[in-house]
Amino acid sequence: MSIDRRISLITLGVADVARSTAFYERLGWGRSSASQEAITFIQLKGIVLALFSRAALAEDAGVENTPVGFSGITLAHNVSNPEEVDAVVDFAISCGATLVKKPEKVFWGGYSGYFADPDGHLWEVAHNPFAPMDEHGHLALPE
Repeated sequence: MSIDRRISLITLGVADVARSTAFYERLGWGRSSASQEAITFIQLKGIVLALFSRAALAEDAGVENTPVGFSGITLAHNVSNPEEVDAVVDFAISCGATLVKKPEKVFWGGYSGYFADPDGHLWEVAHNPFAPMDEHGHLALPE
């Protein structure tokens, strides 16, 4: 048996669901009607982003809700060119994100920058010339 190569949903543990929902709505990412007071669902291209109380998420997973710090994970938003990287980062900042790393040429040959959402979740905005986008805006990696 093998498992399909897919991620269906990413849930971010947040301090305040309403505050985080408002941030993502300012980005233009509308919440689904399946959302409830305690959880927000946002349909993205091929995946769902959920916002849920950090404490409740830790309880659900049966782990300790440790202090916020670098979690060892980043979320990425890839775009078609370096100019789009600058535009997306600037827009996120105007919506309430915190600039973490100004967009720049990076060692692997692309161009990227980082911002943090209101709960400190890191988002990389990147142009990767070695991983083009398909007609649907998805990464098109070689087999």
